Amino acid sequence: MFSGAQVSLYPMSGNFVGIILDAVKALDPYRDRLRIETDDISTLLVGPPDILFSAMRDLFVAAAKTGEHCVLSAAVSRGCPGEPDDAICGVNSSSGQAEPLAGRIDAALAAVETAGETGQPTAAQFSLYVMGSGTHMDEIYGCIDFLKRSGTFDRSKNFCTRLSGDAGAIFATIREAFHRFGDPEGHVTLDITISANSPTKA
Repeated sequence: MFSGAQVSLYPMSGNFVGIILDAVKALDPYRDRLRIETDDISTLLVGPPDILFSAMRDLFVAAAKTGEHCVLSAAVSRGCPGEPDDAICGVNSSSGQAEPLAGRIDAALAAVETAGETGQPTAAQFSLYVMGSGTHMDEIYGCIDFLKRSGTFDRSKNFCTRLSGDAGAIFATIREAFHRFGDPEGHVTLDITISANSPTKA
C-alpha cells in the first residue's frame, strides 16, 4: 500500500536557508528506506509509516534545536486510490489495523508510552480524515479516545486536535493515529502543523 507525505519546513529566521540545509541532513540515514524527492515547495517522503514519521521527527527536531521558531507542515496519506503501490512502502504497511478498535487503541497507547524523548518541547495540531468507509465515525471517535489518553492531548480545536509535549511523543502520537485508525485497505489522510519555539506560545 502506498504511504507518503508532502513536507515543508519553515524556520522563522534570517538564517532560514542554513537551518533548512542543515536540517535536511537528518534525512540522510533514511535515504535507503524512503523515496525522497525535493522541489521548491516541499519534500516528498514515500515509505512505511514508522520510517516516515521518524524521518519527519528528526528533520523537525534538527531545525528546532537551533532555538529559532520552526514550523513543519505536512499532508500525509496512505491507501490513496490514485497512487500506485510502491514496494518501498512495505508489504505489511497496514498490518495491525484489522484487529478490534479497543485493541488498536491499547496498541497505540503502548507505542506512545515507549516513544523516545528528544528534549524538544513541541506543539502540534492535526486532523485525521478516514475516506470511503461506512464506519469512518467509529474510527474517528476511537482515535479521539486514544488521543485523550495519549499523554500528549492538549485540547480540541475547530477542525483539529492540539497536542503538546516532547517531539518524540508528539510524532509517535500522530504516527499511531495515522497507522491504527481507518480501514486497513482504505484511504486515510492527515493534515499536520507542528511548531517549536514560538514567541506566542499559548
